[in-house]
Amino acid sequence: MSNMTVNQRNQDDRATYAGSAERIRHGSERGASVFNVIAVVVAAALCYGAVSLIDGWSQWLVLGVIILTTVGLMIAVSPNRRG
Repeated sequence: MSNMTVNQRNQDDRATYAGSAERIRHGSERGASVFNVIAVVVAAALCYGAVSLIDGWSQWLVLGVIILTTVGLMIAVSPNRRG
């Protein structure tokens, strides 16, 4: 590569990158959809189990703080956040 001129190097790079976008394999969306459905069902079952086992106000307070912390984290790492 060091014995090439600038024009030769540019031609080599163009040939390398020319068809790279066509060769990228895109997976099907079916797997992601199946995973999302399974994740929602598992999350709903866990939420139902957690809510049914809560006894007093202190446990509701802890659950609320966990939910608020999770929402705050989602806001903090959001790619659409300004700043």
